[in-house]
Amino acid sequence: MSIGILALQGDFEKHQQAIEACGHEAVLVRRPDEVGGLDGLIIPGGESTTIAKLIDRAELAEPIQALAARGAPILGTCAGMILLATDIEDYDQPTLRLINATVRRNAFGRQVDSFETDLDVAGIDGEPLRAVFIRAPFITEVGPDVEVLAEFEGTIVLAREGNVIACAFHPELTEDPRLHQFFLAAGRTR
Repeated sequence: MSIGILALQGDFEKHQQAIEACGHEAVLVRRPDEVGGLDGLIIPGGESTTIAKLIDRAELAEPIQALAARGAPILGTCAGMILLATDIEDYDQPTLRLINATVRRNAFGRQVDSFETDLDVAGIDGEPLRAVFIRAPFITEVGPDVEVLAEFEGTIVLAREGNVIACAFHPELTEDPRLHQFFLAAGRTR
């Protein structure tokens, strides 16, 4: 599989390493013509407002939406979760509208409030998944077709709608490949 990692801003290199460790080709994506031949795409963490502006400037929104529409798995982590949502609470920013969810930016606080915890994730067997939260969002509302995969203290931090997965934390910052493997299988199991 050839998996794209949106490489406009954020920690895309760690996702590249994670995909390669799973035995797949990782392609850094910066232009629309780099999206069409992909088998999946990761939108990494970073600063959601900046990434949204860069997506607009590079004219990447439509190619990404087309990739999702053809069933390729799409994973958004942290800021990527925000960009996948249909709505952002109390903030006016364009999104890709690929998962029927409302998110709250910086929901757990500022950088100094970052933390790690173990999460039970629906669809991932074995021990709990280590989750790294850095200025993370969470989901406040989901549509009827959205499956909640993990919660932390009553808030939704991982959800899926078909082939699109929205993740509040940073799976690329751990050595555990299971969330990336789950993402890679998402396009095949819809």
